[in-house]
Amino acid sequence: MEIAVIGGTRGLGNWIASYLKKKGCDVTITGRDNQQGINISRKMGVKYTPNNIEAANNSDITILAVPIDVIPRTIEEIAPHLKAGSLLVDVASVKEKPAQIMLEYVPDGAEFLPIHPVFGPRIRSLDGQVVVLTPIKKGKWYEKVIKFLESENARLIETTPTIHDQMMSVVQGLTHFTYISMAATLEKLDVDVKASRKFSSPIYNLMLDMITRITAQNPYLYYSIQTHNPYIPQTREEFLSTYKDLNEMVGKGKKNNFVKIMSSAAKHMNDLEASLGRSDKAISVLNHELNILKNSIGKEVGLRHVYSRRIHVGKLEEISPEFVTLTHHSRSIKLKISNVEILSPGELQTYKYNTIPRKSFDVSVVLPESANAEMVTDVVQSIDDVVDSQLLDVYHGGQINKGMISITLRYEVINPHAREKVEALLKGFGGIIR
Repeated sequence: MEIAVIGGTRGLGNWIASYLKKKGCDVTITGRDNQQGINISRKMGVKYTPNNIEAANNSDITILAVPIDVIPRTIEEIAPHLKAGSLLVDVASVKEKPAQIMLEYVPDGAEFLPIHPVFGPRIRSLDGQVVVLTPIKKGKWYEKVIKFLESENARLIETTPTIHDQMMSVVQGLTHFTYISMAATLEKLDVDVKASRKFSSPIYNLMLDMITRITAQNPYLYYSIQTHNPYIPQTREEFLSTYKDLNEMVGKGKKNNFVKIMSSAAKHMNDLEASLGRSDKAISVLNHELNILKNSIGKEVGLRHVYSRRIHVGKLEEISPEFVTLTHHSRSIKLKISNVEILSPGELQTYKYNTIPRKSFDVSVVLPESANAEMVTDVVQSIDDVVDSQLLDVYHGGQINKGMISITLRYEVINPHAREKVEALLKGFGGIIR
């Protein structure tokens, strides 16, 4: 399938292009910077053209991932050139205006579907991610898109462009505005944010992480959301009015009024137990990984970097509130705890099996003739770091005492020290190594 991602050199557009390339699609990206587009396309293994019309004209699906303020003119530019039977998709955070423009400009014979992926380019897959679909017309492409997103385990919501924008005035508009305001206030107060974490509860730390996550995003995108969603100004005004009222109550000692508003707001939030449960779970997860690391000091661990996906294996030497230090072959590596996830024992073993060179050893052991050679072979293979174990020979002869047998095994290991474990096991069976 030929897919064009208009604006595929950066941000979410780049993520979408990369994701669809991995799914086997033939992807073309466009961008404003020609040299950058060429470099990125080579790195991704996709095609590049600076010509939006050419990309759209040759594609089965054209995905608009351009800034919100240029969506109208981009639709007007490419819509007349859409291939018959093709689909035009936009992934903007605002849906009402793009949907109206596509309805006006997309020609008969082509289809369009306004979509909002409610996530950023830092995610790893669509698994569990929310995708909002706001169809005005449902053509043959609609069910295909649904089927694909469901196969990727995305969480789908279908609604109208208007309802979407009204909801997003709170989900995005109010949230972004509040968190950015809090971050700017911390800066104005010259708060040492890192030091403040030492005085805080887990909830404060979690809130700081969310504030940081929001403010680390593209500020031009967030400004565009504030200014292009027609329902956000009213939401902001209501927030500022409520803030002003609460500030006045505190300043004038109107305790009863403050308590009444807070209590009423708590009731409106609804499902208190579920909310407390989710926040408790988030805190528990953060502490759980830290406890695992603390209990693993002096032991071998595997850590996967959440962004590069690179795996680091080594002896855990030291852990601080922010960093973990591993050593491997006398080399030390320091990693941010917030940027790594711990491999399970099974994941660590699989990684080692697939990446560490194997060594092969032969061993002969004398055991009572009642010993089951196949069972001994299986038990050896069950030892950690033993990859494979094969029975080579079972010998009865003059060199072996009466009532005894000699069993010869060949086994492969990913850790030479596993040889000591194998021989200790065989001796534990009462065996004598020949």
